[in-house]
Amino acid sequence: MRLVVPLLGLLVTLALALTAAPGAGRARSPSGGGAAMPGDPAPHSRAESSLVGSLNQGMRQAGVYSGAEVVDLDTGQTLFSHNADTPRLPASIEKLFTTTTALTRFGAGAHLSTTVLGAGQVRGSTYHGSLYLRGGGDPTFGSPGFDDAAYGTGATMPHLVANLISSTGIRALSGSIVADETLFDADRGTPATGDQPSIDVEGELSALAYDRGWSDADGTAYFAHPALQAGEQFAAALRAAGVRLPRHLRITAGATPSSAHQLAFAGSPRIATLVALTNTPSDNFFAEMLLKGLGARYGTGGTTADGAAVVRAQVARSFDIHPRLNDGSGLSRYDRTTPDQVVALLGDEWADPAFTASLAVAGETGTLVDEMQGTIAQGRCRAKTGTLHDVSNVAGYCRARDGHTLAYAFLLNGIDPDYAHPITDAMQETVAGYTG
Repeated sequence: MRLVVPLLGLLVTLALALTAAPGAGRARSPSGGGAAMPGDPAPHSRAESSLVGSLNQGMRQAGVYSGAEVVDLDTGQTLFSHNADTPRLPASIEKLFTTTTALTRFGAGAHLSTTVLGAGQVRGSTYHGSLYLRGGGDPTFGSPGFDDAAYGTGATMPHLVANLISSTGIRALSGSIVADETLFDADRGTPATGDQPSIDVEGELSALAYDRGWSDADGTAYFAHPALQAGEQFAAALRAAGVRLPRHLRITAGATPSSAHQLAFAGSPRIATLVALTNTPSDNFFAEMLLKGLGARYGTGGTTADGAAVVRAQVARSFDIHPRLNDGSGLSRYDRTTPDQVVALLGDEWADPAFTASLAVAGETGTLVDEMQGTIAQGRCRAKTGTLHDVSNVAGYCRARDGHTLAYAFLLNGIDPDYAHPITDAMQETVAGYTG
């Protein structure tokens, strides 16, 4: 089973994609490269001249709707800069903003919990009253087979039921089941999909999504009522564990009353793992679930807009950058960022192993598994890619030949990704081969 569905572009005009006024970015070192202009400072070394020449060639091939920046993080020197403060469509580069905010706000070691609550009581081994299955926005919650095939980890329904039986000793239920997805709003998609379920989102956004809300193994069809589906799976898991249920069991969707108390929970993998499962394969569903979770926990509600507001505030505070965004995955064509902003984030996150380990490795893992194999960049470069039908971006780190770590952002807009990939591959190989 595939890990993610590839990002698909939403068909709108190129003019809409590229209309944005230049935004503010970090001040760049006067030694930065880029397209040679009268009065520009010359590169400091033969190695830098070679790097600038190669990257300029790549940017000429990329076209006028593209920008780039490369910074040596060991020295702080900007080695190359080309239209680095002009906003571009980020595509899945957007996930860098979402995931760094998740690491900062939730914490790398935190977990998202799916819980069972009740306002009744246990008499003998029978629970008298309703059981409430409350979703906590865990994107991995589902069946053991699904989680193992898709992620190799995750919170499963049988584990939650086992915890319930262990903590309460119940062997029978006299009552109903209520599935609670109210931590998030009822929008199943993002602004880019008209808030409706879409194959682009790679899952159905619900605080109680079970197996991503997929009703088929390919992720091309979704359940009409994901919370009810989760409630039915809860009942099935209870029966499979030997818990007797009413013959005419009532399963509904609703909110958990404030009088209910927690009986059991199943925790997601660590946030650091969820971030890796977002960034390495570029998983839209994980990004959007994390975004809504940020809105629910740290904003004013579990909505895409509330989550985006949390992310905007956090990246402004952490990195002093102000990208334009209204989703978590980068599907929206309203989103904008600059190479300068992306490199600012990369520079500050360089020392965070939970973040750097979440990026795909050139020639080895994730969205870069088939790129740059057998070149100097293989194993040296870790990056996040971003692709729409007319966008091909990549940003990350390379351990250069001289041992320095170089952060880079290559944002190529208005271009066919099939044409662009060899360009960005060659540019990353240039960065990896730098001997400054």
